[in-house]
Amino acid sequence: MTATPVCVEPGSFLTLHYRLSGPAGDVINTFGGPPATLTMGTGELSPAVESCLIGMEEGTRSTFDLPAGAAFGERNPDMQQWLSSKELKSLGDPNEQYAPGDAVQFPTPDGQGQFAGVVLQVAEGRGVQFDFNHPLAGQPVTFEVQLIGVL
Repeated sequence: MTATPVCVEPGSFLTLHYRLSGPAGDVINTFGGPPATLTMGTGELSPAVESCLIGMEEGTRSTFDLPAGAAFGERNPDMQQWLSSKELKSLGDPNEQYAPGDAVQFPTPDGQGQFAGVVLQVAEGRGVQFDFNHPLAGQPVTFEVQLIGVL
């Protein structure tokens, strides 16, 4: 009797290694460390990336190429915002120094999670301009995955 392979379905709990990369290289890569665990449909991965996993069999490894904008949407200029020095002090370390290219974690309004922004520029008296777009927004994405377990 042959066992039916376990496949990813909506709501599946997964253990996997994965890599998300764009033209400039890796943004996320778990292959060098412990595997990631996540639940399908909870927003831990974008819907386009999750759709690559649906139907995939436990124990397999695949690579998917997603066209520009498909994985994380297009870049949105409204996601580039200025935060005053006063706002930044209230959100974190009042002595923090910011430089272009720095990735900064911010608490979500409910305090239950975090989101990141990348420093675009620092202007004395104005504050810091952040880009809150996903780093791979508007870019082609390569998604490599090794599916270790499916529950």
